[in-house]
Amino acid sequence: MQITRQTEYAIKTLIELAEVPYGQLISNKVISQRHEIPEEFLHKTVQILSRAGLVVTQRGVQGGVRLGRPLEDITIADVIEAMEGPLALNVCLSPGYQCSNLKTCQVRKILSSAQTAMLQELKKKSLADIVAEGKGEES
Repeated sequence: MQITRQTEYAIKTLIELAEVPYGQLISNKVISQRHEIPEEFLHKTVQILSRAGLVVTQRGVQGGVRLGRPLEDITIADVIEAMEGPLALNVCLSPGYQCSNLKTCQVRKILSSAQTAMLQELKKKSLADIVAEGKGEES
């Protein structure tokens, strides 16, 4: 599994929003320039994050984007699922997939274990933890 560039941009956007006081807006243009993200692509990314409740947008001259909930409540897993849908290492682990070999498939059992471990790791730390660790490395 490889996350898309759009998901990487979403993570960068949320981390950028972490630098802004909670509730304060920042424009897509500023985020786009700071992270060299094409503005139109960022706009689409922010729309997806907004539908997932991870950010809130406001239109107009004084408009922009802000976190939709505290950074402490957002994990990398939340961002990946918002951008790419439910995480599944292969089709047989996708929600709602029906397989006639479900009970006897050894490969599915191994992949299911790996997927569970990966999800646990992605949910372990919030973006606030990641930002704090990054600041600790800078000092």
